Amino acid sequence: MSIARIGTASMYDSTINNLNSRQSSLVDLMEKTTAGKRVLRASDDPVAAAQAERARTRISRSENDQRVLGAQRDVIAQGESVLGTAQSALQEFRDLVLKAGNGSFNQEARDALVQQMNSLRDQILGYANTKDSNGLPIFRGLGSGSDPIQSTPPGSTGQLNPGQNTGADNGLPISLDGHAAWLNVPTGNGVFTVGGEAGNSGTAWADVGSVTDPSKVTGDSYSLVFSKDATTGAVSYVINSSAAGVVNPIKPSQPYTAGQAITVNGQQITIKGEPADGDQFVMEPSTRTDLFSVLDQAIAAVKQGTNGSTALQQAIGRSLSEIDAGMNRVQSMRSYAGDQLNRADRLESGMKDQALTQEGARSRAEDIDMITALSDVETQKVGLQAALQSYAQIQKLSLFNYIG
Repeated sequence: MSIARIGTASMYDSTINNLNSRQSSLVDLMEKTTAGKRVLRASDDPVAAAQAERARTRISRSENDQRVLGAQRDVIAQGESVLGTAQSALQEFRDLVLKAGNGSFNQEARDALVQQMNSLRDQILGYANTKDSNGLPIFRGLGSGSDPIQSTPPGSTGQLNPGQNTGADNGLPISLDGHAAWLNVPTGNGVFTVGGEAGNSGTAWADVGSVTDPSKVTGDSYSLVFSKDATTGAVSYVINSSAAGVVNPIKPSQPYTAGQAITVNGQQITIKGEPADGDQFVMEPSTRTDLFSVLDQAIAAVKQGTNGSTALQQAIGRSLSEIDAGMNRVQSMRSYAGDQLNRADRLESGMKDQALTQEGARSRAEDIDMITALSDVETQKVGLQAALQSYAQIQKLSLFNYIG
């Protein structure tokens, strides 16, 4: 039979170590339970700690992206609002131009309209130079000066670079293309312009024209020259082409009928009134101009209305067509801004979803299961209490308690 000898001091040391271990484990568990985290230090679980850190970094990046997106959205929203206000001002300007064509108006009435038109023109120029909260022009496009559009009547001088920043994958443009909105208006009907020569002495005037067959449009310039028979009074016209700078009659003399459409190479115009002998109308390819030149030309036409009703009617017709084209450009840019605002909503929703996903990943990596943790705390408390009671009993097993 073997006899095992256990020293009292060794037994006490072993018991105290066990108590310290249980107490340390309980304190650590209570600390984690109080914090609600399974991983408080990287040493607790290096892999989980690294995963949680990556998730927090991505969440922080997503929050930064959302703040930047919010600032960009404010700029685009301000631009969209300004374009809407400018659209209303242009519509009001157009109504005044249309009103100026009223045959019952005298020049004093038209001069009153001119004052309103000048005021609206200046307002629209101010809208084009609107600045954001950082003091930068909203419609600077790819970059421009502090005031990208300078008023130089008739028209304006633009310091805008054509083009539009499309924004990053997680962001919006920081500005809108002012060149496309304000400085890219087609003259005439967008394909060709119609103008009467300054020396015309008759009462004829032409509309803005239209395109009947785009495949036949050559891009050449044409002139309609009218002649009047001194004996019969019959009026006829001949159409000349100035292709390559050479005047060349392309149609023989045709009888003129007021209000009847005249077609040449897929382009059609209608002339009304009675042209005098030698009067001319010119059809030239459309070019690009700025919106403020269109407004200034309309103001000048209304201001000089007494110079001839036919000239006024023709100028009003052309002005209305070009103002409509300018309004279309403004509306197109406003639609673009609205689309960017919709894109901002989609981006923000995606960023929030991504942040929520990363928050879930972080929680799985480092958060503690509170129900399980509280149960473990109670279990370890019971275990520690039992160990303390056992130690108390062990203390009474000393041989000295039985001596004497």
